[in-house]
Amino acid sequence: MSLREVRLWAAQRATAVVLAFCVVVHLATIIYAVQGGLTAGEILARTRGSVAWGLFYTVFVFAAAIHGAIGLRTILAEWVGWRGDSAQVAITVFGVMLTVLGLRAIAAVYL
Repeated sequence: MSLREVRLWAAQRATAVVLAFCVVVHLATIIYAVQGGLTAGEILARTRGSVAWGLFYTVFVFAAAIHGAIGLRTILAEWVGWRGDSAQVAITVFGVMLTVLGLRAIAAVYL
């Protein structure tokens, strides 16, 4: 196994830990807000402009994009046999697109 593969494996596991934490916080917040009777508009009004929530979801987006791109790379290599530079470029583009779309969603909600 190459050093690159070891680093990707470690990044996949590290982002899984971050995602697990983010998903728990995200779901707990939704459950708390909904049980408190808040509407989507009230939730957005409370979170708009919040630096803390903006940073939290930024971390969430980066972890999801990295985790998803590495996972898709592995799936394509194992199931389809797509490896090499062209696969790497495609996966990098995919990861960048996920990141950009996630950051756009954060900007729409928090700015």
